[in-house]
Amino acid sequence: MNKKLVLVLEGIGAIKFGTFTLKSGIVSPIYIDLRLLVSHPDVLKMVAKEMQKKCKNLEFDRIAGIPYAALPIATALSMQLGKPMIYARKEQKEYGTKKLIEGKYLEGEKILVVDDLVTSAKSKFEAIEPLLNEKLIVRDVLVLIDREQGGGRQLKEKGYELHACLELKKMLNFLKKAGKLEEGKYREVMEFLKNNSI
Repeated sequence: MNKKLVLVLEGIGAIKFGTFTLKSGIVSPIYIDLRLLVSHPDVLKMVAKEMQKKCKNLEFDRIAGIPYAALPIATALSMQLGKPMIYARKEQKEYGTKKLIEGKYLEGEKILVVDDLVTSAKSKFEAIEPLLNEKLIVRDVLVLIDREQGGGRQLKEKGYELHACLELKKMLNFLKKAGKLEEGKYREVMEFLKNNSI
């Protein structure tokens, strides 16, 4: 685990403790806001370099970022690797080309799906579906952070492999040891993760 990156993410306020309602409707004592990376190009570059390490043994022709939080991350990784990028729109354009997937690609190409983090795999499946519809091949999903709440297992059940740079429980252990997270809040978050796995 890249401890320096964890400290930097905490330092820019990307790891927040409090009371937050997640997309799923679950109320969480922790929120990870990686949309902040667009305002910190130096940190975005660090993230891309960290994700590049995870790509060493992966075989793919293009990167597909998941809108919207992962688009800056996928773009930075694309530039770092020199690999082309595409992305599936959340909604089909009603004008112009009316494309659902932006960017250039060829049928049968292998696609690495990139997102900021994973809680459940729902948004990953939604992003993968239009890629499969275009006869692209998806085997691997790369995220910066795994919240360790069951998303990796859900992906595996459908035949996809999750690759995560950081795992939330290890991050929390490190932040506690580094004096950035007090014991009570640490226990609360760990209990939440244990009781809210999918």
